Amino acid sequence: MIALQFLVNPLEYVMPEVVVYAVAGRSPEQKKALMTGITKAVVDSFGVVAEQVVVQIVESAPDSKSKGGIPFSERQRAS
Repeated sequence: MIALQFLVNPLEYVMPEVVVYAVAGRSPEQKKALMTGITKAVVDSFGVVAEQVVVQIVESAPDSKSKGGIPFSERQRAS
């Protein structure tokens, strides 16, 4: 029965997943707000229910990520 339902409506089983890559250092409250906002955007855009949406934040240490060849650990000191 499940396989038949899948064939009838394959989007019913689609689980949209969004991965965000960021430099570590944001508060749990900021990350929760981001995940909530992304979830709402996916629900509104894809017409799925929030329980189907997976959001993952992958954090990198500031010395393990760079922009323009300058590690974020050095950029943070400059600002």
